[in-house]
Amino acid sequence: MSRVFITGSTDGLGRAAASVLIGEGHDVVLHARALERAAALGDLAPDAAGVVIGDLASAAQTRELADQVNGIGRMDAVIHNAGVFLEPSRAATADGHARTLAVNCLAPYMLTALIGRPDRLIYLSSGLHHGGAGSLRDIDWTGRPWNAGQAYAESKLYVTALALTVARAWPDMLSNAVDPGWVPTKMGGPAATGDLELGYLTQTWLAVSGDPAARVSGGYWYHRQQREPAAEARDLAFQDQLMDRLAALTGVALF
Repeated sequence: MSRVFITGSTDGLGRAAASVLIGEGHDVVLHARALERAAALGDLAPDAAGVVIGDLASAAQTRELADQVNGIGRMDAVIHNAGVFLEPSRAATADGHARTLAVNCLAPYMLTALIGRPDRLIYLSSGLHHGGAGSLRDIDWTGRPWNAGQAYAESKLYVTALALTVARAWPDMLSNAVDPGWVPTKMGGPAATGDLELGYLTQTWLAVSGDPAARVSGGYWYHRQQREPAAEARDLAFQDQLMDRLAALTGVALF
């Protein structure tokens, strides 16, 4: 059995993934943004390996979250599932970052650097990352007029590139990105037409399966099938420049 940490596990894909893994007998560490949100985990928490609390929009709380996870013990897998979608404004965090960038990219970057290395890493991407191409000069939206859709697409391009960068840099670890599709969660909305089950089962499959097809690294996955990510995500120069930008914005070096 594996020990798995899942960010954003109070609802949606993260909660569904946690429920499946707990049901299979795995030790799952749950995550809630705040104590009041942890109440939503009441039915899962008794069978979980722990519940950690921290707002991923805050660098300080993200660091504390990593400490909480490390205090529980080494994880076999980490699923970076938490995310935000169409923020109506840049919504600067306490650290001055765009909330979309902070939650969708800076937090998984920091947690990757600060949590003891697991065997497997899974990052939640989106098919919309294909629309995120562009310059890395203003990834925090300090100069451009705010565009919620573009900011989301870029954040998912960055986290996809992060997954593939880790796969390249740490060949002893399995690191992959997952596009769950447009699924009917709180984020996706009731009109979403995607297959919710395949969205979260792809995450759990990559996290714990002994299937040789799941024991690969550097993939971009949709419903347990590899797809081609945006060209930038695989571009080594883009990856290196992005890692430099993320290190500068967070004060945390990944490599």
